[in-house]
Amino acid sequence: MTGKLEFNGQHYLDGRASDPRELGWMRGAPPPADKRITFESGTFRDFPQIRWSFSHMRELMPTMNVWRGPDMPSPLERSDKSAEIDALIFADTNGHTRRFDDALLNTYADGIVVLHRGKIVYERYFGALEPHLPHECQSCTKSYTGTLAAVLVHEGVLNESTMIPHYLPELRGTAWEDATLRQVMDMQTCLAFSEDYVDERSNLWAYRRAFGRLPRPAGYDGPRTSCDYLRTVRKQGAHGEFAYHSLNTQVLAWVMMRVTGRSFVQLLQELLWAPLGCEQDGYVEIDPAGMPLAEGGLSASLRDFARFGELMRCEGEWHGRQLIPASVVRDVQEGGHSTKLESGYSYRSQWWVSHNELGSFEARGIHGQRLYVSPKAEMVVALFASHPVAEGAGDPITMPQILALGRMLRT
Repeated sequence: MTGKLEFNGQHYLDGRASDPRELGWMRGAPPPADKRITFESGTFRDFPQIRWSFSHMRELMPTMNVWRGPDMPSPLERSDKSAEIDALIFADTNGHTRRFDDALLNTYADGIVVLHRGKIVYERYFGALEPHLPHECQSCTKSYTGTLAAVLVHEGVLNESTMIPHYLPELRGTAWEDATLRQVMDMQTCLAFSEDYVDERSNLWAYRRAFGRLPRPAGYDGPRTSCDYLRTVRKQGAHGEFAYHSLNTQVLAWVMMRVTGRSFVQLLQELLWAPLGCEQDGYVEIDPAGMPLAEGGLSASLRDFARFGELMRCEGEWHGRQLIPASVVRDVQEGGHSTKLESGYSYRSQWWVSHNELGSFEARGIHGQRLYVSPKAEMVVALFASHPVAEGAGDPITMPQILALGRMLRT
C-alpha cells in the first residue's frame, strides 16, 4: 500500500491515509495552527480538509436548523447482511476486480446505509462521520428542492408552464425572463454561467463568494447575496435543452418561498423532515440575507438521508401515510420530458433517472454524495463521501458497485 491514489494526473492521500482521525484535524485545546480548519483560511473545502469539514459545516459558516419535530424517530428495522455485502465482488468500468468493502475506501466514503425492503442491511461509518452527525449533501439537496416543487405543482400552488418573472419580478431582464418553471425544474435553461469546480475564475466561484460560501478578498465589491447574484445572470442561447446549472435550483427555491411565504427550511421541515420522523435535525447553509442554499447546502444524517430515499422508493408512502403524491414520484421515475442524455440518463425535477434494469433514479452531489433509489431491487443506497476530485472520479467504481449490489439483493 502506497497510501496514494492518482486522479487526473495528481496524487492524493488514499482513503485510509486521509482519514481525519489519522491526520489529527481539529484535535487539541486549542488545535495546533497547522491542524485547524477555519472558514477564514479558505481551505476548508480543499482536500484533505474536506474529510473533516463535510461533517462539521455548521461550525464553519452560518446555517439554519431543520427541526426533526417533537415526535419519536420513525423505526428502521434491521436485517444485517454486512458479511455478504462486504465480500461482494464486482468489476469496475476499467475492468478491475474489487471487493465491496475495499471499494468504499478507494472512493473516500464517509458513510453508507443500504436499505432493502425498508430494513437496514448494511451500515458503515468512516473518518469524521458518526451516525448522529449531519454530513453535507452537496447537490443531493437539489432533489429535495425539486421534490418539494413538484408537490407544489401537483397541488396547484405553482404552475409549471408559468414564466419565472410572474413569480419573481426581480428576474425580468435576466436569463430567466422567458424561462418556464418546468424548464428551471429540469435544468433546461441556457445561462451564461460556467459551473467549473476547479477554475477559481469561473462564475461558480464568483457565485460562492456572493453567497458567502467562500471568503471574499480584500476590496470585494461584487454581489453580496445569492439573490443579488441571480439578478446579474444573462441568457446564452435558447432555452429547452438540458444544461446543468445550480443557479436554477436556487431560483426554484426562491419561487417556492415567494409564493408560499415559507422559507425553504420551513418547507423541508413541514413536508418532509417531521413527517418522515427523522432522527436528527438537519441544517442548511444561508447567505448574509438569510436565504438558504437550496442547490447544495443541506446537511443530513445518513439514516435520515436514507429515509428520504425510501419514501421515494415507496412512491411517497411512509408508514401508511401518503406524504408525497404517488404521481409525483412516478413522474420522476419515468424521466419525463425529453430524450436521454449521452449517459443514458434523463433529468426530471432535479433527479437523475437511469432507465437501467433496476429502474433506478438518483440524487447526486459532488465529491461522491449519492442517494440511489432502486424500486426493482427494493433497495436504497445512501452514500456520503469526501472524494478529492469534485466530479466523476469515483464513478468508475461506485456506479458498477451499486449496480452489483442491487443485482445481489434482487435475487
